[in-house]
Amino acid sequence: MPNPVPLSVERLRILRELADRGTVASVAEALSMTPSAVSQQLKVLAREAGVALLEPDGRRVRLTDAGHALVVRADEVLAAMDRAAAEMALYRGASHGRVRVAMFPSGAALLLPRVLTLLAESRVDIAASDVDAPPSEVSGLLADYDVVLTHRDEHAPSVAGPRVHSEPLLREPIDIVVSPGHRLAGRESVTAEELTDETWLSERGGFPVDDVLRTIATVTGVQPRITQRLNDFRVIEELVAANHGIALMPRYSVFHPHLAILRLSGVRAGRIYDLTTRPHTTHRPAIATVLSAFHTAATEVAAAINSRVGPTTAASAHADEDVAPR
Repeated sequence: MPNPVPLSVERLRILRELADRGTVASVAEALSMTPSAVSQQLKVLAREAGVALLEPDGRRVRLTDAGHALVVRADEVLAAMDRAAAEMALYRGASHGRVRVAMFPSGAALLLPRVLTLLAESRVDIAASDVDAPPSEVSGLLADYDVVLTHRDEHAPSVAGPRVHSEPLLREPIDIVVSPGHRLAGRESVTAEELTDETWLSERGGFPVDDVLRTIATVTGVQPRITQRLNDFRVIEELVAANHGIALMPRYSVFHPHLAILRLSGVRAGRIYDLTTRPHTTHRPAIATVLSAFHTAATEVAAAINSRVGPTTAASAHADEDVAPR
């Protein structure tokens, strides 16, 4: 029986890039290679593996079942290589390293200042980016980032899978916001049925706020009248304050001092913050340190918010027993 040919680590990295990015052209651009060089390396890897890893898919290629299986093993191998490099850095007295983190903007505003403070005395640096992408894009983002902070409707499944490790961080309630002169402004809560005649401002599809609005439509049997779809909560706040509609907003993203906040009665509405990484990378010292800082920051935020009790306005956030790190 012939001896198996060792698989090249660098070619495994190219295969993983293809799984993450989807096309040979995008892999070539990310790795500063030519498309033909990428294709050639993948052909060599298939010979090393002794099995077809790719198959035609129109004018492109896609991974075979064997290719998908090998990508999962490639994640393990490359994570082990990264851990070994990090451990050797410790022996050299070098810093733990730099961790690339992508965060949705409102989550970054809530947590990143505390995370950076917690990491100030460590030997870990964060390269932070604000990326407003739905959970369906997390796997692709992990091609460029070590950690991705994402958010989902609390009724939606986790994005965890064979190639995505996901840790729930905290739950944030989603409330109704209205202008000070709105007919509901003096209320503490409102039912979905009382909102069927309203004009709405919402996020684009695929994000938690829009998911809650679709839940309201299911409960009432009435499709909401949405005039604008915007993913910048500051803009939505200004439009609500100017009487251009009402909106659903995550509670800790409301800063306009004059908006009235109403709890949504009869519909459990909230979003879950998830920290995602590639499986097996959580053991890297730098990434483990960053994950720990996020969990500590989430605990501090929840404790601080739960300690406040006041009127239902943005100037004084509610306490909520459902807000807690998961």
